[in-house]
Amino acid sequence: MKTMLTGCPAERTLAAVGGRWKIFILEQLFGGTVRFSELQRTINGVISSNVTPKMLTQELRQMEANGLIHREVYAQVPPKVEYSLTPLGMSLRPVVEAMIEWGRQHEMEMDGSFTPCTPRSVFDS
Repeated sequence: MKTMLTGCPAERTLAAVGGRWKIFILEQLFGGTVRFSELQRTINGVISSNVTPKMLTQELRQMEANGLIHREVYAQVPPKVEYSLTPLGMSLRPVVEAMIEWGRQHEMEMDGSFTPCTPRSVFDS
C-alpha cells in the first residue's frame, strides 16, 4: 500500500527523498540489489555518523510504502532480505545527481568548506 504524498510536486519529491538516510540509500541502490547488512555497512563506511538498524529499517519501510524500493525476503535461516529500486525509484537518479552536483557547486557558499559525502560516489564514474 502506497503512502499518499500531498502538497505541491516539489513537496512530494522532498517527502520521497527527504530524511537523514534516504539519499545514501538511493545512491547505494542505484548500483543494484543490496542486502540489509551490506547497505548499513556501506552507509556507515562513507559518513561520520552511523545509521542504526532501527533507523535504516524505518527509512526503507517508508521508501517501500512510497513505491520507491522493492523488498525481497527469502525464507531461510538466517533470514535474508534484499532491497532494490523499483522503476519509480530509479527515476529519481537524475534528481539525486542534480542535488549532488548543486551541493558540490555551492558548498563553499553555504558553509565555507568542502566535505564530500562519499569517498566513492556512484555518480563520479
